[in-house]
Amino acid sequence: MSYPERGESAAYLQVTTATATQEEARHIAHRAVELRLAACAQVLGPIASTYWWQGAMETASEWLCLLKTTAQRFDDLAAHIRSEHSYDTPEITATPITYGSADYLRWISVETNGGR
Repeated sequence: MSYPERGESAAYLQVTTATATQEEARHIAHRAVELRLAACAQVLGPIASTYWWQGAMETASEWLCLLKTTAQRFDDLAAHIRSEHSYDTPEITATPITYGSADYLRWISVETNGGR
């Protein structure tokens, strides 16, 4: 097996969101995978976040949720995150997976396409 394998023009994404609680992050992750909006999700934390909010600098403990999906599923995944998230303005960012093993990238495609 040779590495790295190149993803096709940002066809694969790692989507990131941060939540106030582990339970919220786990819920978003579980439902996204269950609905096949993401092939997998990891919840990390707690993490220390520092940010501007409503004119003041804030620091908070948060939980990071990383979701692997395809570019085709991004809009539906983003809508899911928005609908389940407790924040007024949740982080929803996507980073292209430029390189990855061919088997893993194919697996993302299959799992976000209903297992087909």
